[in-house]
Amino acid sequence: MFARTQRLLLRPGWKEDAPALAAAINDFSVVGKLARAPWPYRLEDAEAFLAADRGPLPDFLIFARTHGAPRLVGGIGLSACDDGVELGYWIARPYWGLGFATEAGRAVVDLADRGLRLPQLIAGHFADNPSSARVLQKLGFVAAGTVSNRTCRARNSVERCIDYVRPAFAPGRGVPALRTGYDREEAIAA
Repeated sequence: MFARTQRLLLRPGWKEDAPALAAAINDFSVVGKLARAPWPYRLEDAEAFLAADRGPLPDFLIFARTHGAPRLVGGIGLSACDDGVELGYWIARPYWGLGFATEAGRAVVDLADRGLRLPQLIAGHFADNPSSARVLQKLGFVAAGTVSNRTCRARNSVERCIDYVRPAFAPGRGVPALRTGYDREEAIAA
């Protein structure tokens, strides 16, 4: 399964992606906001992640579409858990603030709604990651009113996690159009 947006290509990760994946995610500012990613994140971790069977739900690497070869900017996917189906994502630090998480999230939420016909999605973010809250709200998630404790492998700690839920076809909060003067190639080269 693949998905395309105006600026992104979402596709499954292949073993050939391991070096780019390891380079993109091996930043404590990124993995420190994820539950399962180790720190440091090595090539062997990327190879193991890409080789793992994560089941039938979509699990994508996010590539920015450029005039040349696409560049890996993050990852996004759905995973089955005890409470339902959870959305998770990450964006490499050079690409923060460009709207890639929201754009990729909209594509995956659309797959969940229209393709998979899931009745709802859940998500969460560590309490010290308000940027993720804004992305989730733009995608139509609302705070569930609960806080759970989740292990953060990279921090080797248990962290407070704000829980969110999104019923199927929930409208997201409006997002302004791409900024005037946005230069995709300049942002991708960062």
